[in-house]
Amino acid sequence: MKTSTPQSVFTLAKLLLSACIVMASSTLLASEIATLRQGTPLESTNTTPALLNNASNEDKRKTRAYPMQPPTIPHKIEAYQIDTNANQCMTCHARLRVEDSQAPMISVTHYMDRDGNFLADVSPRRYFCTQCHVTQVSNKPLIENTFRDMHHLPANKNKTN
Repeated sequence: MKTSTPQSVFTLAKLLLSACIVMASSTLLASEIATLRQGTPLESTNTTPALLNNASNEDKRKTRAYPMQPPTIPHKIEAYQIDTNANQCMTCHARLRVEDSQAPMISVTHYMDRDGNFLADVSPRRYFCTQCHVTQVSNKPLIENTFRDMHHLPANKNKTN
């Protein structure tokens, strides 16, 4: 019969204590963090609030909050077909259609493959516009947003000695 050594008992006690601390802290944090679940336990499902269909339809370009931010879509697109069979965005924004539509052309980067080679048509990895571009809506924020535009952040000044 094998007996436990004092060191193995001590190691087991440390593991149990660590597990208790992790469980207690995660329960404490879960009750303090603001989430969209609004207190619904993880093992339960709450009803999703209905989305308001109040997309901006001004056709005015919005200022971007940070470099390389994908531009937002300044018009309604809820009836647009964007799937493997068709991309209705390209009826106005494709390179060959912008003269007639007067819409801005999609970036030339959308015509490049992952190796930097230019293609005659939109790259398959850039085909589904709404994976990066979103419409603007006028909804009340669901949780507080503390984002500040990069121009409102303090400038980092290089100090030379």
